[in-house]
Formats: sequence, structure tokens, C-alpha cells
Amino acid sequence: MKKQIYIGLTIAILIIIFLWYFSESDTSTIQTITVPVKKGEFIINVTTTGELEAKSSKDILGPTGLRSIRIWSDIKINKLIPEGTVVDSGDFVASLDQTEVLSKLKDLESEIEKLQSQITKTKLDTSLDLSNARDQIINMKYDLEDKQITLEQSKYESPATIRQVKIDLKKSQRALKQANENYKLKKEKAEAQMFDVVADFSTANRKRQRMIDILKQFEIYAPKSGMIIYQRNWRGKKREEGSTINSWDNIVAQLPDLSKMITKTYVNEIDISKVEKGQKVEIGVDAFPDKKFTGKITKVANIGQQLPNSNAKVFEVVISVNEFDSILRPAMTTKNTIITAIIDSVLYIPIECVHSNDSLIFVYKSREKHEIIVGKTNENEIIIKAGLKEDDKIYLVPPENAENFRLARLEPEIVEKFKITEEKQTSENDTIEKIQSEDKKLGKHGKHSKSKRESKTK
Repeated sequence: MKKQIYIGLTIAILIIIFLWYFSESDTSTIQTITVPVKKGEFIINVTTTGELEAKSSKDILGPTGLRSIRIWSDIKINKLIPEGTVVDSGDFVASLDQTEVLSKLKDLESEIEKLQSQITKTKLDTSLDLSNARDQIINMKYDLEDKQITLEQSKYESPATIRQVKIDLKKSQRALKQANENYKLKKEKAEAQMFDVVADFSTANRKRQRMIDILKQFEIYAPKSGMIIYQRNWRGKKREEGSTINSWDNIVAQLPDLSKMITKTYVNEIDISKVEKGQKVEIGVDAFPDKKFTGKITKVANIGQQLPNSNAKVFEVVISVNEFDSILRPAMTTKNTIITAIIDSVLYIPIECVHSNDSLIFVYKSREKHEIIVGKTNENEIIIKAGLKEDDKIYLVPPENAENFRLARLEPEIVEKFKITEEKQTSENDTIEKIQSEDKKLGKHGKHSKSKRESKTK
């Protein structure tokens, strides 16, 4: 019995020693991973996510001239064919809600009926007034003729009688003259009244015809062949069934030219100083990860903006896609690697290898904390200016007992040399930026001479 207990205890101890040995071995292996210092081309890039768009497109518009018929409110899209549908010229695209225009048309038709009745009434009234005026003039002519006969017959009467007859004759002549003048004025007034009523009637009819023509535009058809892409409103939301348009923004959808594509992306304010127009870009499409494309930056925004649901400031960057591929569609998500700089023949290591302590930058190498001077970085690696050689083996993570490693400092003259070089480079960069700034200011009035630039650079 005791022998079995001893055997069991022995086996248990051996198992514990075995597990401890291999766990220590694994830990040691993890802690002593080394990587070589590489030399070669160093690419600095900025990676962003973007969205494909067509470089140019044909807008499919809703009704034009809505403001001419005083339609200021939004118009609802009742029906809209699915996005991505391929259409031919003349194919149905969308229909809009006609309720408000039909209501205005009905009111206008009632107004036209009233104007038609007013024209008829005005015609009758003016005809009656002018007819009475003409009858009055005819009666006055008869009265005048009667007064003339009376004057001829009174030549043998007394002077007072003759004088009275002459006075009556002059009164009749004056009354007839005034009646003729009044008739002319009445006729002109009647013509003006008819002109106003007829003009109002014609204006209402033209407005009615405009409404009828605009109502025809509430059924929207494709102006040419292509693929339907929904238009985005000012908030960035796509139009769809139930969305609205108005007289200021009446684009319902678009027919993009898929032969020339761009991708729009946003670069954060930390990296925007690295990005310039003309830089090359490597483009990947999330929907087709095996496909790779190339591009070039064509536009960099001068002013940043804040995207919805984000506190970071970003700058819009437009990238043209060099290749054509039928698989590319608007709104596809792209991964854009903007190549901001390529530096030939430099040493570089993974960023994880680099550590710092106050102003000292170092790596772990051969049981030492080895001081280094670093340069530019990309997403994963960093340039080594001094302190390491090609193929040197350095630790990827701090090894066991790293705090006890001896510190190996660089020679002071090496540190001083790189310090002077950096100061000189900074000064030259400042001079170049100053010259470029002056060139921009003098762009319309002349440019610096070559000798002046060279003297400044020197």
C-alpha cells in the first residue's frame, strides 16, 4: 500500500516538473524573439477608407418651373425604381405626388370660369353703355337741327326773340360736342376694361397650361441609358420612396459614367500635412479583396470639416482611379493606401522594437540597451539613422531581466553630427517654404530669378 503511495507521489512530482519546465521554456521563447535590421526601400503611407463615385454623371431631374406656379413646399416621391437598375433611354424611373399641383389647378380653373363670365358681362355692359351714348348723340343732332330751323323762321321776329333762339342753338351745339367727346372717352374706357379682363383671362390660361405641362414632368423617365444611382440630399442621405424634393433641389437620381471612377475619402488633421495632390494611391475594394487598383490624388480640401457622430476634424481627399473594371460600382467601400514618400536604401525595424526612457531612445540587442537615432515612420516600421547595422538581431519585445541590461550609448560625436544635420535640414525646409510662399504672393506680378533662389537656399 505504501509502495503505491510513493509511486503515485513520484509520478505527480514528475508531472509538475515537466509542466514547469515546458512553461518556462515557452515563456523564454516568447521573450527572446528577435528580428533582423532590414535595409532597402522605405515606403511612408497613409491608409484611409473611402467610397467609390463616378467622376461624372447625368442628373435625372424632377419638375422644373415649380416656382413659376408658386409651389414652394416639398414634393413626395411616390415611386422610385430600385437603385442599381439598368435602364434604357425613356424608361420609367419615378413618379411624384401631384396632390398640391392638382389642387392649385382646380382653383385656377374655377378662377378661369369666373374670368370668362366677367368677360361676357363686361362686353354686355360696355355695349349697352355705348349704345345709349350713341342714341343720345343722335337725339342731340335732331334737336340741333330743330334749333337751326327755328332760327331760320325767326328772322322776322323781334331782336330779343332772335337772340334767344341763337343762344339755344349754341347750347345744343355745345352739348352735342360734349356728348361726342364723352362717347370717345367711354369707348376708350370700355376698351381698357375689356383689355384688363381679357389679359387676366389669358394670364390664367397660360398659367393653367404651365401647370398641365409641369404635371407631365411628375412622371420621370431616363434621359439616356445607364445604371440608376440614388441622389444624396444635403445631409448625405439617399433619396428613396417617401423622400422629398423641392424647386431648389430637384435631382431624383443619377446616371453615372462608370468608365471613369473616383473615390472620396477623408484624412484626419494629423496626417493631412503628408498628403498632396498628385501622390500615388493603391486602392483595394472591400467587395473584391483580390482586386487591386491604382490611383492618383486630384484634390485635397483646404478646409477641414467635422463628420456626423465624430469629434475629429478631417479633410476631404478625391482620388481618381486609373483602371476601368466593370465590377466597380458607385458606393462601394475602398481601402486607400496613399504613398506620401519613398526613401531609398535605409535601415528600418518594426516600431515595436523601439523603446524610450526620458530623452533616450534604444533597442534591446545582445543583452544591452542599445541607443539609436530614429527617423521617419510608417504604420509598422521606423527608420534607423544610427546605432544599428543591417542584419543586426534585436528583440521584438523586452526580454527577461531587461531592466538589468547594460546601457550602450552612442559616441557623442555621432549624436552631435545628426543633431547638426537635423538643424540644417530644418533650416533648409523653412527657407524653401518661405520662397514658395513668396512665389505665391508674387504669382501675378512676376517670379524670383533662379540666381536669387539659389542664393537664398545657400
